[in-house]
Amino acid sequence: MTMKPKAKKFRIRRNGNTPSSETPATAKAIEGPQAEQVSPSEADSPKAAGNDKGAQLKMAAALRDPQERSMDTDIEVIKREGLTGRQLRMARRLAQKHGLSATSDFDAVRLLRTKGIDPFKHANMLELVVPKNTAQPEGNPEAPAAVQLPQTLPTAKSSLPSTELSPAERRTKEIKAIQEDIARRRRKKLALLVGRLSFFVLIPTLAAGIYFTKIATPMYSSKSEFLVLTADGGGGAGGLLSGTQFATSQDSIAVQGYLESKEAMLRLDNEIGFRTHFTQEWIDPIQRLDSEATNEDVFKAYTRNINIGYDPTEGVIRMEVSAADPEIAAEFSRKLISYAQERVNNLSSQKRSDQLSESETALEQAESQRRDAQEHLVRLQQQGSVLDPEGVIASLRSQIGTFELQLQEKQLELAALVDNSRPNRAKVAGVEGDISRLEAVIANLNARMQDASAGENSLANLRVQIQMAQMDLATRDLMLQAALEQRQTTQMEANRQVRYLTTHVEPVASEEPSYPRKFENTILAFLVFSGIYLMCSLTASILREQVSS
Repeated sequence: MTMKPKAKKFRIRRNGNTPSSETPATAKAIEGPQAEQVSPSEADSPKAAGNDKGAQLKMAAALRDPQERSMDTDIEVIKREGLTGRQLRMARRLAQKHGLSATSDFDAVRLLRTKGIDPFKHANMLELVVPKNTAQPEGNPEAPAAVQLPQTLPTAKSSLPSTELSPAERRTKEIKAIQEDIARRRRKKLALLVGRLSFFVLIPTLAAGIYFTKIATPMYSSKSEFLVLTADGGGGAGGLLSGTQFATSQDSIAVQGYLESKEAMLRLDNEIGFRTHFTQEWIDPIQRLDSEATNEDVFKAYTRNINIGYDPTEGVIRMEVSAADPEIAAEFSRKLISYAQERVNNLSSQKRSDQLSESETALEQAESQRRDAQEHLVRLQQQGSVLDPEGVIASLRSQIGTFELQLQEKQLELAALVDNSRPNRAKVAGVEGDISRLEAVIANLNARMQDASAGENSLANLRVQIQMAQMDLATRDLMLQAALEQRQTTQMEANRQVRYLTTHVEPVASEEPSYPRKFENTILAFLVFSGIYLMCSLTASILREQVSS
């Protein structure tokens, strides 16, 4: 058994992170002024080592040849690369594998690169991991034994791979850990989401489905349709809409409002017993009314089970009444239609009475005014001595005119007699007497005419008042005639505007229940719960973001 010479131990100062072992001569040659040889004997005498330090350095520098100086330069360049201790150890092992005798870790890097081998290539690193029984190279069977480098690890473990990971492996491991953590968090969030959806959406939807399919009392509906119509005809602006659905749209809306009111509910309850029907014990608790329910609770059930809609395009009122018994539902529907018919009749009669009352009032007023005018004319005629002052005045004027004509004739006759050279005195005296008598009559008539035209009670004043009273009476006659015509027209228009209700679809008892609609109601419940959950989730997320920002 060959004993390996025991190498002396040297302490070398390095710039790297991991120390390395070198021979004394090589260490002095490589490190130069930074290397310091320490032996056991010199360790005991530090003064002597200090005195011989300069001499040793000079001797080492003198012994160097150009090749060694070049090698030192290459090693200095490798040192400045900042290699880690792990990389240096791997380079040394790779040099051992290739049978290179390296004096240091940096020298191993230099020798590998000189041979054209990249010591830090991933493939070369994997080749270091070999089985224990791997044969040694044939060219240099004792190469591992010939290595005289100080070992930082035991020789038996020099062939094992390092437990440290490369940056690529470490990065891959970290990425894998991050991915596993992300997947774990995703699974956790998915489980929480499924739990929330189950609690807030699926379970309520399942409960609603169970209620609609197993618990809810079936309701039978009775459908009907009816119209509010008016008589044909009508002139003017009112006749433009006659015969169309817009002519009775207000009445149809009024009927719809009445059927949906609490008044119709109370009347239906008093006559048939709406409350009694929905307080029966065999109806499910959600749809059943309490025996002591208030009118508001009954009205809620009424609006829930009676649906009334008005179609303005066709003018049809559609009504659907639901009840636990099909016959009772049909009876409810027939009663409500009768209520609607009475309401329509009341509306039309009220309109007719309003229109006719206005025309009757106008006619009575016109008759009263005409009667007053006629009485006033009679009183004026009774005030004077004559019944017709205007006729008296006209007679006076006629007489005055006649006598003036006779006077003129007599004056002409007198002038003809006087023009004779020897006039007949008897004829002249007779003509002059006639002229004087005519002038006296005319003067008397003029006096009477003046008396009739002067004073408040004169015939002229009385004549003017009588004429005004006659004109007033004529106006009142025209107004009375217009009132009579208006009354007749109003009656005809009122007869045309009579509203009546006609039923197109009679209510019939159903043989199969119409409600609840199990599938549709369950889907609707799912959508409602999903929408509520979505809105709450969005609101919570927004609030969380606002608080955390």
